[in-house]
Amino acid sequence: MQEPVLVIMAAGMGSRYGGLKQMDPVDSHGNLIIDFSIYDAIKAGFKKVIFIIKLEIEEDFKEVIGNRIAKHIEVEYVYQGLDNLPKGFAVPEGRVKPWGTGHAILSCINNINDPFAVINADDYYGSRAFSMVYDWLKNAKDDEQYRYMMVGYILANTLTENGHVARGICQVTPDGSLLEKIDERTHIVKRGEGASYTEDDGKYWFDVSANSTVSMNMWGFTDSVLKELKDRFQSFLKKYAVNNPLKAEYFLPSVVQELLEEKKATVQVLKSEDKWYGVTYKEDKEDVMNAINKLKADGVYPDILWNSENGGK
Repeated sequence: MQEPVLVIMAAGMGSRYGGLKQMDPVDSHGNLIIDFSIYDAIKAGFKKVIFIIKLEIEEDFKEVIGNRIAKHIEVEYVYQGLDNLPKGFAVPEGRVKPWGTGHAILSCINNINDPFAVINADDYYGSRAFSMVYDWLKNAKDDEQYRYMMVGYILANTLTENGHVARGICQVTPDGSLLEKIDERTHIVKRGEGASYTEDDGKYWFDVSANSTVSMNMWGFTDSVLKELKDRFQSFLKKYAVNNPLKAEYFLPSVVQELLEEKKATVQVLKSEDKWYGVTYKEDKEDVMNAINKLKADGVYPDILWNSENGGK
């Protein structure tokens, strides 16, 4: 049986906080949100995690997260570097921003041969989502098309009061089972009971339904997506990196959208009613801690996450 792998995009971890070591725990035992994701993943059946990080944060990442997690699950590291570019391309002068989520996953091309799940490092997805992804990936197989999946969330459940978030706004089939279109929106804010997004730093705003299905970058892929990411990266660099060399990003959802338009892939949507939690901004911390405490009180998590029964901390 194929064994699904969990891939965690952590190359940007700590950027809004000004440094990885400043990331605050979200419970009284020193756990970060990523601890709860990995706990849920192990419980769902995952046996290996690949962390995508920047080489510059390797020492801090292993000290704060990696060395602890390695006691509970097999750990591997992949490095997303600005200079990891196809032959004939160079990093634009002044570029410091990572190349985006598509480039992050492309960094794993030599490390993955089985179906794999993708998540962000600093988002809380809920325990049920990991079970859904793992169970789906166990039997994932391409046929005449690539067969992928994503966990869809309700936009209202994924917003923060303290700033903007990036989400993939999804159009799904009438029965909600398949993804028809996804638009990456990098600046979505809560507006009363609804939400709005901007694509030009606030010059124009567009309303979006709070009940919209959104992607939080929780995907399930076969390894075929890696070849597609590689094949399309040069075209991206030629088109967007020339026009916007300092900020252009190779987004994973954008590649998925291309594959949908070309009828090369289908994406099954599994819905989650769970609320998102994330320490995107320092002001989020209190809400997240209260939410984690309630989840523990409700029996979703033990008070001590990594206890003697699951390997100790």
